[in-house]
Amino acid sequence: MNDKTIMFPLNNDKGQNLRHTLFEVYQALAEKGYSPISQIVGYLISGDPTYITNHKNARTNMTKLDRDELLKILIKFYLSN
Repeated sequence: MNDKTIMFPLNNDKGQNLRHTLFEVYQALAEKGYSPISQIVGYLISGDPTYITNHKNARTNMTKLDRDELLKILIKFYLSN
């Protein structure tokens, strides 16, 4: 078995879709008076969709995203800045 790290490239279109959806979910949560960051973090950690409001189909859109892929992108972005 190879012990080298394997890189999985992210398709730019996929990354843009994740970003767009995350932004829309953030806005929907803010409009309903929630703390968007806390709610999104709660969802990402637990997988419980009730952290995300149904307002503007935010819950449906968020649950269509791959949570692991979203976390990878967020960590990569954080560490690169």
